[in-house]
Amino acid sequence: MTVLVIGATGKQGGATARALLDRGVAVRALVRDTSSDAARALRDRGAELVRGDLDDPASLLAATTGADGVFSIPYPDVTDLQGDAELRRGRNVVEAARKAGVAQFVHSSVAGAGDFHRNQPGWAEGRWERHYWESKAAVDELVRTGGFARWTILKPATFMENLIGWSYLFGDWSSGTIVTAFAKDTRIAWVAVDDIGHAAATAFTTSGTLDGLDVELASDLRTMTEVAAILSEVTGRTITAPVLTPQEAVERGLPPFAVNAAEQINENGSPARPEIAQALGLPTTDLHTWARRTFS
Repeated sequence: MTVLVIGATGKQGGATARALLDRGVAVRALVRDTSSDAARALRDRGAELVRGDLDDPASLLAATTGADGVFSIPYPDVTDLQGDAELRRGRNVVEAARKAGVAQFVHSSVAGAGDFHRNQPGWAEGRWERHYWESKAAVDELVRTGGFARWTILKPATFMENLIGWSYLFGDWSSGTIVTAFAKDTRIAWVAVDDIGHAAATAFTTSGTLDGLDVELASDLRTMTEVAAILSEVTGRTITAPVLTPQEAVERGLPPFAVNAAEQINENGSPARPEIAQALGLPTTDLHTWARRTFS
């Protein structure tokens, strides 16, 4: 089979492309720049590079034609996070795949999108960011109703890879302090991007296992205090994650929308749990193992 991987030079798309190639699946990698280092690395591993853009339906139709499956991860416009770019791009990919007669569609969304986010305390009162969640849920529904013979929606939790370098959720902890608005006892659902890639590859290569499912993906549950302790052990440095009030977190440089996201998780948690993936036979990488592999 041939799978077109959207975002193949990014975290999730890259992990999916590698996992598929490792299983002997032909990968067609959609890239905007075939000469980039990341694109060349994929080509060297055996992927076919195709130039395309999620805002260009003609390029998407050309890329999906002849493909058996599509891995989709539409991205928003980071300069206009309240715009419709993510939904528009998601629709472009779904429509191109449908026109091209693609049989299988695997889409990556976010943990909790849909019924969970709409039914949680604080949603009806307008306390939480609406556009982000509704955009994700709208694309998910396009996939479910897209008419594909097989479809899967992956819903990954917070990336462990967000702990590498700067992240809007945790700031830059190179100084030894993780700036966060998470409460002391909040057990955050974490996922390694390689586990997302393996889940996507499983959906494509194991018929029936994940067909027609929304799959909440988490690899581990850890508080920020536990995260700091693991990073300290692995790096040999003293890393701390002090418990801050929302105002203190903003004063230390955390964006207000990141504080709002942390407060939402503090109050409502995440539906993603490692045992969900494990029950489906999917690999889960605990945070300690990931940190050793990443920072040692």
